[in-house]
Amino acid sequence: MASSNLTSEILDAIATYESGPERLRAACTGLSRDRLNTRIGPGEWSIQENAVHILDSDLASTHRMRRIVAEENPLLVSYDENAFISRIPSIDADLEQVLTLLEANRRFASRWLRTLPVEAFARTGIHTQRGKVTLLEIVKIYGRHIDHHLVFVDGKRRALGA
Repeated sequence: MASSNLTSEILDAIATYESGPERLRAACTGLSRDRLNTRIGPGEWSIQENAVHILDSDLASTHRMRRIVAEENPLLVSYDENAFISRIPSIDADLEQVLTLLEANRRFASRWLRTLPVEAFARTGIHTQRGKVTLLEIVKIYGRHIDHHLVFVDGKRRALGA
């Protein structure tokens, strides 16, 4: 059940956050496994690596959001995304599972966020890189995260002639 007192800013942030996975799925459609896993240059991530990174990041962000609501000013520890890419190979990941889990996580989090009182979105945590952040800021950051990576995915598709 949606909280009746959420502002349009909060509801818009949640809607943007929730809709991201469909854009990622569309960007990955029609590519062979080889193209999904091709790096177009040194230090570049493949499209598959981008998708797995988004899922890794999303799972961490959901945990951070829930901690902000449940705990008093929790410490939100960052992680080394490049270490995840280099030490946890995604080449054999099932892209359909990655996208399905991302979609399910976003639906779960969005539904839960809509049940919160408006005051919850002002609650804070301390991120080890960003400093103090509110729940609303985290929702907005992750609402933009997929689109940030889609710029790179679209460039990779063009470079691959897809």
